[in-house]
Amino acid sequence: MCKETKLRIQNITTKAALKFGSEAWVLKKREEQRLEAAQIKFLRHLLGITKLDKEKNQCIREKKTGAQNIVKEIKQYQEKWLQNVKRMDTNRIPKQALQYKPKGRRNIGRPRKRWRDQFQFEDQRTGNTPNPS
Repeated sequence: MCKETKLRIQNITTKAALKFGSEAWVLKKREEQRLEAAQIKFLRHLLGITKLDKEKNQCIREKKTGAQNIVKEIKQYQEKWLQNVKRMDTNRIPKQALQYKPKGRRNIGRPRKRWRDQFQFEDQRTGNTPNPS
């Protein structure tokens, strides 16, 4: 098979497997690293490049295959999902889950990172100010 055909099959199968259910994930650094490692492993195998060839990951991803970073794709997918949920009626369950504010006290210690929080952090980091809820 030629490289283009292999890349199309890779985009259909492995990307779909890596992105499955990602609209509800809270991405942490460790998970981002594991996703990137899996993507590079697939691409290296597809191109027949071993680690002994000492090709940089960025070179493999961008120059040789033209693939986008899987973490960026997942974040874009999550932002699209957020926009979709914002447009939903208020009686839909995803919209209710996004607007839900629990009552009571939180556990002591560092608060867990929530799905909504990752968008607020990204907006603060990039300078945007939209409110996801």
